[in-house]
Amino acid sequence: MASTPKKTASTDTKLVRELAKILNDTGLTEIEMEKGSLKIRVAKGGGQIVQAMAPSPAQLAPAVSAPARVSQPVAAPTTKADASAHPGAAKSPMVGTVYTRPSPDADAFVKVGDKVKEGDTIVLIEAMKTFNPITATKSGKIEEILVEDAQPVEFGEVLFIIA
Repeated sequence: MASTPKKTASTDTKLVRELAKILNDTGLTEIEMEKGSLKIRVAKGGGQIVQAMAPSPAQLAPAVSAPARVSQPVAAPTTKADASAHPGAAKSPMVGTVYTRPSPDADAFVKVGDKVKEGDTIVLIEAMKTFNPITATKSGKIEEILVEDAQPVEFGEVLFIIA
């Protein structure tokens, strides 16, 4: 079973290189691919990082043979998964850089505990040199803000939670 991850890692590396070549050949700045539990996103420019997410060790090994310590690192993303499942979770509709305030010297659009109305701007996401307002999807109270100012965000990443 130990040879399978090495073979997969080699295949994954080849796939990332092929995706990077497609980026260069087509002039695209980003490409994302999903195949089963493997998700790969390759981006260039702006200091972005090439990412590859392979199945966790717990998914590769049978549940009976997985040592207890392997499941501990897997537990960390559960918080994001919990946030994603929250009914008031507002997710990023695009890849970009999130800004929590309208300008560097201004106060944040909202703070935890603030009451908002549906349609109020909560953050901005800059994508392709365009600032896109991200608004409250419902009225309520800001329960949690899960991003920081000038942080890169992914499509579908939870930005904030409205209760």
